[in-house]
Amino acid sequence: MSQQKSTEHDADTEKKLSFWQMMLSVFQASFGVQNQKNKERDFEKGSIKGFIAAALIFTVLFVLTIVTIVSIVLP
Repeated sequence: MSQQKSTEHDADTEKKLSFWQMMLSVFQASFGVQNQKNKERDFEKGSIKGFIAAALIFTVLFVLTIVTIVSIVLP
């Protein structure tokens, strides 16, 4: 049983983060609510290109959301 857990743990550490996991991490980090465990996971398994893409997409969506809200509130 212990060997099976070790094998599962090794498989988990080799997996890369999915794009949606990166987007969630960027979202959490931008609002300051990301925990230490996820931060360590991101640095171990994430790729810089993926995080740059996720951050750019998040930034564009965030700015568009703010612009939309302001245009709705101000006639």
